[in-house]
Amino acid sequence: MWSKSVNFLKYSFWLVLMPICLLALYTWASLSWVYSSGERAGYVQKLSQKGWICKTYEGELILVSMPGTQAEKFFFSVRDENVAKKINATVGDRVRLIYEEHKGVPTSCFGETSFYIKDVKLLDETRDETRNEPKAKQ
Repeated sequence: MWSKSVNFLKYSFWLVLMPICLLALYTWASLSWVYSSGERAGYVQKLSQKGWICKTYEGELILVSMPGTQAEKFFFSVRDENVAKKINATVGDRVRLIYEEHKGVPTSCFGETSFYIKDVKLLDETRDETRNEPKAKQ
């Protein structure tokens, strides 16, 4: 009797738990391994929190290379709420987004894009960063 129960538990482990463990290991590896990293400069046009169960911040950055040319959009995801607050404070200003690209993430629960923003830097020098107000003209 016990040997049948032990055999059933072994098969259950291999058929159910092992694929779940492998998927969790693959997800961890894809989120830990950075495919590429870099910076993009432009104007944050939109940042919104999306998701039914897993809430992430999704946004778009407008890249303007030269005046009069067609603007290119850079879509990104933010997983850290503190970074999202910093980005939200700079919507409409020229910023530099520091990102990491993670390829092969198996679900959109971690973000809709493969570009995850790690930090944001304000590039507009006419703005007082300490109070988030325009500097007084002298």
